[in-house]
Amino acid sequence: MRDYLRTHEGEARIFIVLVVLALFLGFASPSFFSAGNIASLLNNNAVNVIWAVGLLVVLITGGIDISFAVGASVVQYLTALALLALDGGNWLLGVLFAGAFGVAIGCINATLIAGFRIISIVVTIATFNALFGLLMFTTSGKSIYNLPDWWTDRVAVLSLGDGGALTLPVAAMVAAMAATWFLISRTTIGRQLYAFGDNPEGARRAGVATVRMQFIAYSWMGMMAGIGGLMQVNVAQEVVPNALIGRELDVLAAVVLGGARLGGGRGSVLGCFLGVLLVAVVQNGLNLLGVSPYAFKMVIGLTILAAISLTNVGLVARLAGGSRRRGHAKTH
Repeated sequence: MRDYLRTHEGEARIFIVLVVLALFLGFASPSFFSAGNIASLLNNNAVNVIWAVGLLVVLITGGIDISFAVGASVVQYLTALALLALDGGNWLLGVLFAGAFGVAIGCINATLIAGFRIISIVVTIATFNALFGLLMFTTSGKSIYNLPDWWTDRVAVLSLGDGGALTLPVAAMVAAMAATWFLISRTTIGRQLYAFGDNPEGARRAGVATVRMQFIAYSWMGMMAGIGGLMQVNVAQEVVPNALIGRELDVLAAVVLGGARLGGGRGSVLGCFLGVLLVAVVQNGLNLLGVSPYAFKMVIGLTILAAISLTNVGLVARLAGGSRRRGHAKTH
């Protein structure tokens, strides 16, 4: 147990913070621990967790993607049009279409990043704007309401009692977490992703196909964006072109809170889940206590700023350490 806590110090720390915060909110608002509120927390944030584990893979490689929310919106619209053309389809077709469209968008990002050697944040800012502009132009901002019943029907997968029930997006969240955990923890590809993120040049010299790692990371992000978008329609029961815009920063903050390093080479699925849960609990607690929603945006902004600052300090320390070692070697 002690060894586990030593190797998962970040997850243990955020878990303690989460427990303390939950206990405080439980005392401050009696409705916090109600079955309905807990179910609402998980149901409403399942999509964020799906996106978070996709973003985790990108961050592990040292990249970043802020276009996934727009990508999910594009996937929603394309999937809806494809399914309506097939007289409704079913869940299997829905997952296949959403996953395929998402992977295609991820491959566009990977091609631009790896092929033209452009910084990932610049590429994803560009694709964010290009995809959003294209979506709003082609759809004129119109929503789609006449969706297949199987897509919009609420399916309870687990009852918590007192009117609280976990729905289908939570089951999809668990599946996405399990698949991502297997990819990064139990496969050779996962080890190569960590190695590439921690030291790209060293990984290349060791024989890691760095371009392939980027395509895997952004394709995985795209697939999770698509599946998350599919589940979001089940929650909202409609396709709204601009409804998901703005959620990318909440997810990014949650992932870095969960221990992923913006410089690459570090992060876990458990940390992602705890990070999203912490962000969700903070937002939920502020709502229950009647605090302005602008305070939540302030917390998110400060979290990202702190994560970037700490990452830069870590990178500077490592570079300085490397310089000292090289200087010491030269004197001998």
